[in-house]
Amino acid sequence: MRCSPTEFAATKLENTLVAPMEGFSGCKPEFIRGARSRGTIMNDAEVLRLRNLRNIALRARSLARSLESDSAHDPVLARGAVVCWTIARIATGRLRAHPYLSYQKGHGPLRALADRLLASLVALPARRANRCLSVFALQLQAVARAVDDVRALTWSPDLSDALGRMQIQIHRLANELELGALGESGATIKPRVQATVCAEAGDSLNQLSDENNWPYMAI
Repeated sequence: MRCSPTEFAATKLENTLVAPMEGFSGCKPEFIRGARSRGTIMNDAEVLRLRNLRNIALRARSLARSLESDSAHDPVLARGAVVCWTIARIATGRLRAHPYLSYQKGHGPLRALADRLLASLVALPARRANRCLSVFALQLQAVARAVDDVRALTWSPDLSDALGRMQIQIHRLANELELGALGESGATIKPRVQATVCAEAGDSLNQLSDENNWPYMAI
C-alpha cells in the first residue's frame, strides 16, 4: 500500500468522522462501486475549479455591492450581487461534501477583505466615468466562464442542474447589462428585429389577393 500503518490509520480516523468510506486504494479513500459512485467522487482538479469559481463569484459580488452604493442602476447590480452570492454558496456546499477536512475550508476573512479593497479601487473610476454597468458586465463574463468550466467537467448531476439554472439567470442579467451599458455610452439602442411594413408593400399585397382568384376557392 506504500504507506506506514500509522499514516493509514490517521487517514482513516480523520475522514470517518466526515464521510463514511466504502473502499480503499493506496492511502486515500476511494468509492469503488462502479456506476453507482458517479457524482460522488471529487478529485483535486474539481476542487480547484470549485474554489476558483467561488473566488470569482465573491469578487464579482463585492464589485456589484461597491457599484450599487452610488449608482442609478441599483436593481440590476443588486440582482447581480444575489446571483454571484448564490453561485458561491453552490460551490461552497459542494466543497463541504468532500471527505477531507482541508478541502472544506471556506472563503477566509483576509481574502474577503482583499476583495472589498479591490472592488472599491475598481468602482471609484467606474462611477466617475459613468461606466458601472460596463465594468460589472466584464466581471460577470468571468463568472459565466467559470460556471461553464465547472459544469462541463463535473460528474455530479445535482451540481450540473444547479449551475444550469444559474447560467439562465446569468444570460438574462448579461442582456440587461448590455442594454444598460449602451445607455451609459449614449449610443442609440436599436431593436434587433424591425417589424415594419411599408404602405406600398401592403397595397401590393392587397392587389395580389384581389387578382388571384383560385378556381377551387369558388366551389
